[in-house]
Amino acid sequence: MSISPTASRIDLHRFQQFLKWTIYTLLLINWGFYMVEDWTRASHALTAESSLLEWTEEFATSIDELAWFALLFMLELETYVLEDEDWTGWTARVVHGVRILCFVMIGHTLFAYTNSMLDLHKETLLKNTTSLCQLVDQDLSFVRNLEYTEVTEQTCESLSSETTFYKIAHYPIVTDQSGLELERQLGWVDIFECTAWLLVIAAIEIVVRLQDRGITGGTLMKTLNYSKICLYLFIFSAGIYWASLGHWLYLWDEFLWIGGFTAIEMNLSEWRDELREEVDA
Repeated sequence: MSISPTASRIDLHRFQQFLKWTIYTLLLINWGFYMVEDWTRASHALTAESSLLEWTEEFATSIDELAWFALLFMLELETYVLEDEDWTGWTARVVHGVRILCFVMIGHTLFAYTNSMLDLHKETLLKNTTSLCQLVDQDLSFVRNLEYTEVTEQTCESLSSETTFYKIAHYPIVTDQSGLELERQLGWVDIFECTAWLLVIAAIEIVVRLQDRGITGGTLMKTLNYSKICLYLFIFSAGIYWASLGHWLYLWDEFLWIGGFTAIEMNLSEWRDELREEVDA
């Protein structure tokens, strides 16, 4: 018994929808992990005197994830859920308003990453300090590779064997020379990665606007699609770098987000096919 092309297409569509919503669910779970991670980091870096901006900077990753998740949902509405006749009036305004808010939140993330990088260049050399054990009972935390550990009699000897230490900006955080260099490298990766994602969403927005006008091909469309592929490869490479330093959650997160936006790409592809069928008809 042969399977008709229509039945095969329906099965493929069901599989795509199942895969898409599985990825969205996993992304939501990942957001919970980032909330815990940010809270742990904030408990070491923030004090009662910390400003609201400093609090939002420490939770920049959680805010960023929430914004991207909302943005993904808005794109899902526009490219798949809502029909053309539903895309009018207040519906379009609400969706576009939420997306603008998401862009503001993502912009805050880029600002926070940049500000954190500036803080990493405001280090103060701790004079007359050749061992972390000299800093015990000063309510300080040692950071290396984004891992924060309170400096105590039990931990000081195991955290670093170096003899030069720095205090980062005005935070109760110290690190050694190699730790400072690594934190700066990771800061640049955060900035480049966030910028790459912003370029991805900009490319998707342009594609959506073009298809709204019935444009399904051309040089600009091809350039945008190739650019997105290059950006996805760069982002995945950043995830591999994170994993090489033991941050496997970040690689998994990159993989899921690329999968999530691949789902949007599938929506756009189906939309293009519908537009071409209308033209052919």
